[in-house]
Amino acid sequence: MNTNKEILAIAIFCLTYLLISGRRLKILPLNRPAAALLGCVLMVGFGVMTPAQAYRSVDYDTLVLLLGMMLIAAYRSLAGFFDWAADWILRHANSPQALLLYLLLTSGVLSALLVNDTICLMLTQLVVAVMVRGKLPLPPYLLALAMSANLGSAATLVGNPQNMIIGHLSRIPFLRFSAALLPVAIAGLAIQYAVLRIGFRRVLAQAVIHRPEVPPPPLNYRLLILTVAVLALVFAGFLAGLDLSWTALAGGALIMVLARRDTREVLELVDWHLLVFFAALFIVVEGLSGTGLPDQMYGRLHHLFGASASSQAWNLTWFSALGSNVFSNVPFVLVAGKWINNFAHPELMWKGLALATTFAGNLTILGSVANIIVVESARGHVEIGFWDYARYGIPVTILTTVAGMCLLILMS
Repeated sequence: MNTNKEILAIAIFCLTYLLISGRRLKILPLNRPAAALLGCVLMVGFGVMTPAQAYRSVDYDTLVLLLGMMLIAAYRSLAGFFDWAADWILRHANSPQALLLYLLLTSGVLSALLVNDTICLMLTQLVVAVMVRGKLPLPPYLLALAMSANLGSAATLVGNPQNMIIGHLSRIPFLRFSAALLPVAIAGLAIQYAVLRIGFRRVLAQAVIHRPEVPPPPLNYRLLILTVAVLALVFAGFLAGLDLSWTALAGGALIMVLARRDTREVLELVDWHLLVFFAALFIVVEGLSGTGLPDQMYGRLHHLFGASASSQAWNLTWFSALGSNVFSNVPFVLVAGKWINNFAHPELMWKGLALATTFAGNLTILGSVANIIVVESARGHVEIGFWDYARYGIPVTILTTVAGMCLLILMS
């Protein structure tokens, strides 16, 4: 790529990142999907990418996975599950602090077993329903959901997309990987809980759980049983190693056939704005990656990583944390995977790469897909800005990464 295109790609990426990171600006009052779409159009309009390259850069597997899980979640909503579950939780919760802990543990454990993005997609509606019904503040619980999904997903090779790529490239056995990363994930969840409890101590102390006086609408048991059965089949397919995206979409399609409901009603519940946002963001990120900037950064900095395994692990960790936030974790892992065998202790570096690119997802709203799913799915009830998230994400990321790397090096 020539220099002019590199400059254009970097400028468009920075503009897009600025628009989707902050609140709406008076000059350009765009929400996140519209800002990403603008960046996508600019990449093609200024010749940084051709239309064909833009189409190829979209990760359709991610979009299909999201669509499938959105369809299943929509049918659960129509069955009355979220209102019923919110009512049950509020009647049995002891305190706002206990709710925070239970949510954090639930999200972390489920994300270790399944894809963190899927867990966030499933739980966000439930969390919003619980907090709105109980008149509780949304931000601490939404942050707990997103951050714990990222932290918990580090424990296994199926917890998030970048871990799946690392498992494929490194050939590290599933159990050996988890033996090293599970203690790291547990330590991370403990640190996250402490940071959120301290940071939101006044908000949680003043919060009062309002027990619902009016019972929720009755459940549609037939539809609920159908969604639970299909969801169990989808999860079984995930664990069996079937394609995540098409397994989820097959589940959504199966419910559409068996539910005997007007499909227009269901499709209206799908968050099409979120799908457009991701599709456009893939194109913008690929436009920047096509400049070769990630490889150039490594070429200039690799001599600074040091010679010993521990120094290389620490330096790669911080480099990966930065790179995964700038270029997105999955594209960064694909690039960084080419470098790992050049280091003194490749297996430690693979594990450090998994830790860094996963934990760094908590740095900002844009650090991981899970964060975006939570924030965008709840935007009808609360607006969480870039700094609203980062004031907690930055300390959580730094503390969990340091503690995690100390554990990894000690166990290596």
